[in-house]
Amino acid sequence: MTSIALFASTFALVFFLGLQSLNVNNGHYRAAFFTSFGIGIGNLVLFKLAPEASGIEIAAFLLGGPFGIVAAMRFFRFVRLRKEAGQ
Repeated sequence: MTSIALFASTFALVFFLGLQSLNVNNGHYRAAFFTSFGIGIGNLVLFKLAPEASGIEIAAFLLGGPFGIVAAMRFFRFVRLRKEAGQ
């Protein structure tokens, strides 16, 4: 269970960090403001679980980041394309 929580918290943290970067670079102030809460929650869970992680939990922690950043990039592109199509 801790492995899943570590994967999810790392995924969320990197997802929101990536999304934050994309929002800041594209001037989306409101979205950048709200992604900060996701970053904080991801950090909080990660700091609670990571110090006592075992081998499989460390692997889950390490896998969350790559999936999180790719998901953020695809999500941002999806939202942007959908917004452009609706205008």
